[in-house]
Amino acid sequence: MQCPKCHFENPDTVKFCGECGAKLERICPQCNSTNPPQFKFCGQCGHALALPSKPIPKELSFDEKIRKIQKYLPKGLTEKVLAQRGKIEGERRQVTVMFADMQGFTPLVEKLGPEEAYSGKRGRP
Repeated sequence: MQCPKCHFENPDTVKFCGECGAKLERICPQCNSTNPPQFKFCGQCGHALALPSKPIPKELSFDEKIRKIQKYLPKGLTEKVLAQRGKIEGERRQVTVMFADMQGFTPLVEKLGPEEAYSGKRGRP
């Protein structure tokens, strides 16, 4: 068992560090409770002491969120949204989203090219 204070590697059978004398306890990665060094599972929550717990995702600040999504938005849009933040914050709107899957559309787009397929300006033969 590694000492949490000096990182000395100790045998699993000892209760105090052989290098610095610190009390050896296993800290549960799930609930942070202390356990004797011989425990394989936490006495409080039952979590395996040899396994790390799943990391808790860090809550991003508003500025970090803006920086992350900015690369996906057209230039200037972020500034416009932030300028009107007080007006739109908390606003909810009902939207309808439609998805259509047309048979043969993908080969048609591959043949025409995306600009021509989506512009709708193609003349009829």
